Amino acid sequence: MNVDRRAWRALFAAQLGWMLDAMDFLLFTFAILPIQKEFGLSSATMGGLTSVALIAGAVGGIAFGRIADRIGRVRAMTISILIYSAATAGLATSQTLWQLIAWRVLVGLGMGGEWSCGSVLVAETWPAEHRGKAMGLMQSGWAVGALFAAAISAIVLPRFGWRMLFLVGALPAVAAFFIRRNVEEPPIWRERKNEESRFSEIFGPAFLRRTFVATLVASCVLVAYWGLTSWLPAFLASPVEKGGAGLTLTKSAMWLILLQVGAFCGYISFGWIADRLGRRPSFTLFMIAAAIVVPVFAFGARSPMTLLLLGPLVGYFGHGYFSLFGVMLAELFPTRIRGTAQGFCYNAGRVVSAAAPLTIGALAATHGLAYGLALDAMFFALAAILIWLLPETRGAELEEVST
Repeated sequence: MNVDRRAWRALFAAQLGWMLDAMDFLLFTFAILPIQKEFGLSSATMGGLTSVALIAGAVGGIAFGRIADRIGRVRAMTISILIYSAATAGLATSQTLWQLIAWRVLVGLGMGGEWSCGSVLVAETWPAEHRGKAMGLMQSGWAVGALFAAAISAIVLPRFGWRMLFLVGALPAVAAFFIRRNVEEPPIWRERKNEESRFSEIFGPAFLRRTFVATLVASCVLVAYWGLTSWLPAFLASPVEKGGAGLTLTKSAMWLILLQVGAFCGYISFGWIADRLGRRPSFTLFMIAAAIVVPVFAFGARSPMTLLLLGPLVGYFGHGYFSLFGVMLAELFPTRIRGTAQGFCYNAGRVVSAAAPLTIGALAATHGLAYGLALDAMFFALAAILIWLLPETRGAELEEVST
């Protein structure tokens, strides 16, 4: 690909930020059981802690989208990384439930903010014919970060406990200094940074329909995604008689590694497919496949070998479609409100998705985790329908985006 060096630096910075974001955010999912035991909390309460972080992530994503339109994509992203790094380390000091909640809120604020800034940065620095591929590469950072979270948890958690695990989360702050020193703001933003814009513009007659439908699509996939992934470690480790998979810690770690390998391939390949076939057909393909694979995984696989074989498929189809949002949302809105719109549509969906971990936790107490995980298939299927209410944007030049 013949792409400017500045675009590659922007992509690497956004991918690094998103990778470390995933690592910090997902460390909590591996620490759920020991935290639950130490504090004597219910499954529903632990699900609530993930929900709190998702709500905060939505607030952070919306706020930082607006901040990125005002002060720049790179500066806003740097601030978000510093926030989630410091807050993850702060979790190690928690002595009460309210302290856990407070730190998870701050982690969520930084996590949501990083995606809003980083995805716009990549979209605005890469040419239209390669934008999907670039976004897929950026999004793949989440899978790499999840692998780091799994590896670090496997090493640190049994030996040093969950508090030391969260102290590792301070390390991403180092990346913020690299990003601030080596990455430039996109030329398209610099040219238009003084244009007048208002948050309310995304709800005006010109963009209301796009904002509404894009938010619905994001809501569906985020409900499905967080309902699935927030309880996966607990599902794998829970006994079969309680609706779990009954895997040992070692086999659970192997399954999660295979899941993220599949996710990594899904993120990257989706970008190539979307640049070739279009945004809507590619997304629909992944949604239909996810709606089939997830229930099969939840109910049809109980032997360790079958579970391990299904892991990459769940990862591939249950994650890869996220590469759509950074590219398609950028192509639906003009530069002056791109960060605002992208931050709102995606993160308003995250507000809705915050109910998913809590709901799955409540279902687990009565029916077992498998029923809750299988319920996610409905939301994948609905998203496959809703995406066709948005225009196809493949090949769109960002400076030419219009109403």
